[in-house]
Amino acid sequence: MKYTRLFALALTFMPLLAAAQFNGRSKIVTKVPFEFRVGNKFVPAGECTVESVLPDGSALVIRNIHARMSLFSSAATKELARPADRFALVFHKYGDRYFLSGVKVAGIRHMYRLPESGAEAELRAKAVPVSEQILLAAQ
Repeated sequence: MKYTRLFALALTFMPLLAAAQFNGRSKIVTKVPFEFRVGNKFVPAGECTVESVLPDGSALVIRNIHARMSLFSSAATKELARPADRFALVFHKYGDRYFLSGVKVAGIRHMYRLPESGAEAELRAKAVPVSEQILLAAQ
């Protein structure tokens, strides 16, 4: 019984510990060579930054400073088999269209998943072939 409580307590606090790794002070920066979508917004190619705006990582801000734009997105955590080796942005690619689908943070076993947009859902429903593109980033 004692171990069951400890296990339950550990499961309760694991997401909080992971979120602490990607807090409002962390910023992921990478050059994205293509236009992509987050929700129903387009983000032009160029240097992009991603930051958590809430302590639990449930909201992210994505910025392209040269294009003078920023947007907010909700995010959910998905457990990975092992901790991420690097900071990275994960995109779903349908033909020549890219959708930001996740953010990996070096050293933690969670990926921050962005919600699927209506446009991406339509492409998936039409069985358009999809591939995953990963861009390495820096903190």
